[in-house]
Amino acid sequence: MHGWIILDKPLGLGSTQGVSAVKRALRAGGYAKAKVGHGGTLDPLATGVLPIAVGEATKLAGRMLDASKEYVFTIRFGVQTDTLDLEGKEIASSDVRPTMAALEAVLARFTGPIEQVPPAYSALKVGGERAYDLARAGEELVLATRSVTVHSLCSSPARGRWRAEGVTEGEDTLTCAFPPPPSAFGSHLPLAGEEISEVTLAAHVSKGTYIRSLARDIARALGTVGHVTMLRRTRAGPFGLDTAISLDKLDEMANGRALEDIILPLRAGLDDIPALPLSPDQAGALRQGRVMVGIVVDDGQYFAMLDDVPVALVEVSGREARVVRGFNL
Repeated sequence: MHGWIILDKPLGLGSTQGVSAVKRALRAGGYAKAKVGHGGTLDPLATGVLPIAVGEATKLAGRMLDASKEYVFTIRFGVQTDTLDLEGKEIASSDVRPTMAALEAVLARFTGPIEQVPPAYSALKVGGERAYDLARAGEELVLATRSVTVHSLCSSPARGRWRAEGVTEGEDTLTCAFPPPPSAFGSHLPLAGEEISEVTLAAHVSKGTYIRSLARDIARALGTVGHVTMLRRTRAGPFGLDTAISLDKLDEMANGRALEDIILPLRAGLDDIPALPLSPDQAGALRQGRVMVGIVVDDGQYFAMLDDVPVALVEVSGREARVVRGFNL
């Protein structure tokens, strides 16, 4: 069992609990013991795509952490909590409710390269300790500002106008680069001048972006405060909800000894990297960690394969291929 199991993480479950669920499924199905890890933390109050790496795929989990992510999230205006979501206690309030037109006017300010301060309740380490542990202990935290990129941000498929890259249309007719299904936004689409108490947005963001911080800053730009009441990850790197399964489905497949039917191949985590076919001799050289010379391909990373068997992730430079990650398959 080497590859990816993509969970549609339910509300209340932590990422490490998702890893434990897959480990239990492997045991329940009588599979050989394997390493298991996740490809990106998802808060317990968030739902959606949680890639779980099994076996040799755990060697690629770090790449998944670096991948961009897509989210649908709801901001409720008027109250800010210490955790910036439903879990926390109220620390600020405002009677100001923005209009839909005002919201859409500020979205461009939060698209592209931006600076943001992570939430105090986050897994970042401060002096060797988790920020959320220090915050829960009552310490006042001022986390360092970080640079992130919001590739696209829109308030609905119909009204999504702003994206940072790949722009090929006129400024007034841009659509959201990665829109979720219209049903994600609810049935009511507010009029431009209508005041709103909450709004659902879709965002495609770089690694390290905190949606809770994005929601806080959008609310502040609108002259009010706010917090996240719903957060759903719709994509992590190459993996979307179309390949995600529920915990019930995971248990069902494990009990039927059919996890092979739902595990995605190792290659699925590297869909943006071209394959490099190998001869048996070349595969043997890479498995021994040797440099492979005379490779007539462009410089860059490749997924080296012997027929259908992954051998290594390699870096080609100057017609020489060096192993970045080798797979024991």
